[in-house]
Amino acid sequence: MEAVKKFNWSCKRTWKSSAKNTMWCVVGCSIGDFGTILFFQLSEISLPVIGIMILAIINGLLTSIALETIILMRQKFNFTKALQTACGMSLISMISMEITMNLTDYFLTGGAVLTWWIVPVMLTVGFVTPWPYNYFRLKKYNQACH
Repeated sequence: MEAVKKFNWSCKRTWKSSAKNTMWCVVGCSIGDFGTILFFQLSEISLPVIGIMILAIINGLLTSIALETIILMRQKFNFTKALQTACGMSLISMISMEITMNLTDYFLTGGAVLTWWIVPVMLTVGFVTPWPYNYFRLKKYNQACH
């Protein structure tokens, strides 16, 4: 319990760095997530909302891993090492982000609906949810999800 009390939550540099890492995660996850929802919304393919949302979460995770792999390869990682690193990044962060984004959509629109006003709300919730966890990982273990 004493170790928790001594943890420093007030480091501006770490908050800034973890915000940047979290934003990359939001971008990667939202590409697959929103793309899936938009596809089903425009194509009018009949699938239960829960099915669309599960597919959106899976596609969000996959696009986040793909984006991270590309970013790491641009930082001179070879493909195998970049993919391994991307797959080893914080799944807790990505999953929490995806679930809260989709729950926000579900509670505010009934689910699997993209409108002009729900997208910024989903992105904000998706950013805020894993940000403290990403700060903690970065500060305590010097490990970033991106």
